[in-house]
Amino acid sequence: MPVSALVGMQWGDEGKGKIVDILAENADVVVRCQGGANAGHTVVFNDNVFALHLIPSGILRDGVVCVIGNGVVADPLRLAQELKGLDGRAQGVKGRLFIAERAHMVMPWHKALDGLAEAQLGKSSIGTTLQGIGPAYIDKVKRAGLRWHQARDPKRFAERFLAALREANTYLALCGGRPIDEKEARDAVFPAVDELRPYIADTVALLHNCVREDKRILLEGAQGTMLDVDFGTYPFVTSSNTTSGGCATGTGLPPNCVGEVHGLLKAFTTRVGAGPFPTEVGDAVAQLLRGTGKNQWDEYGTTTGRPRRCGWLDLVVARHAARINGVTRLHITKLDILSQFDEIKVCAAYRVDGAETRDFPADLRDLDVCEPVYGTLPGWKVPLPVCKSLAELPVEAKNYVDYVADCLEVDLASVSYGPARTQTAFASR
Repeated sequence: MPVSALVGMQWGDEGKGKIVDILAENADVVVRCQGGANAGHTVVFNDNVFALHLIPSGILRDGVVCVIGNGVVADPLRLAQELKGLDGRAQGVKGRLFIAERAHMVMPWHKALDGLAEAQLGKSSIGTTLQGIGPAYIDKVKRAGLRWHQARDPKRFAERFLAALREANTYLALCGGRPIDEKEARDAVFPAVDELRPYIADTVALLHNCVREDKRILLEGAQGTMLDVDFGTYPFVTSSNTTSGGCATGTGLPPNCVGEVHGLLKAFTTRVGAGPFPTEVGDAVAQLLRGTGKNQWDEYGTTTGRPRRCGWLDLVVARHAARINGVTRLHITKLDILSQFDEIKVCAAYRVDGAETRDFPADLRDLDVCEPVYGTLPGWKVPLPVCKSLAELPVEAKNYVDYVADCLEVDLASVSYGPARTQTAFASR
């Protein structure tokens, strides 16, 4: 099949930006499927670091067509800003970047409602990025959202925009929030929408034509499986389906189009924000895993800048993700970070109320009381050499990644040991 999907297997931040960029070398089209500006993909290209939040990571590959799919909630302000940030480094963006006409918009009131909801939850807050993603999806589900096709007619869009803004202001006032100034909102949003209007397209027809022409299509998922609104650590999740199923509904391509599902797994585990994290460590080990924050490879959020919570690799989580997504090709990232340890722990199962399980529980209470069952593998304690194939890794490092792939029963495709494209070892290429 000419269509493949790429998904994160943890709580996001698995290094999808880099791997999408690598896979895009052999792709004609890259499609962002869901989420919004709450997801950040970091790509290192010619020693320049790009933090992409809405534009697909394939934009840095000349000639690759990039689509923001209908499953995305796209903020016009952030998207226009992101286009400017490319600063000419992505050649010929016009003609190869398209916004799905059925995609929904994130508006200023969504961000205000996001902040208000988090403040009201207090200590029980979800820990969102405050980018308005949840409220935008709420409007979508209650059939009250603004869609990009409405922006084709400036007069119609202005009418819908003002009606929605006034409704949101009424709700904000009732909840003790600060209403949004209409003129300020118009002056900010309308120029961005005007700039982006030429990019709006019927991307369902575009993608089906690409399939008919045997174009190679890569579906780029955002965030990770454990943030999926159905299969993640609910309610500490995002507001969309971050799994391979979301890649289909977020693009208009049927599931039977997808051949390979590439699953990304960080060599250890991280998450941002609140929610359960069975293998989290809170000592010097966490600081070694996180880094100092002085470079883009360290564990600080691309979107928020918040330090990520860190812990050992959790194979219960990874096994759950492999099942849900139907992962066929495994990519392990950030293996170089584990070079600091003499021994490396791996969680193989959970012990809940005295019983051992290898299946991920739905109940947060079980996750609160569960005890990780760890195994230990020897570390390699040397910097990883420059290598193009997995066979060139130090024996202990090779044993570690092989152990993970064997436990998940998925073929290992690549191992990443640094942020650059060249810092990747492949099973075969």
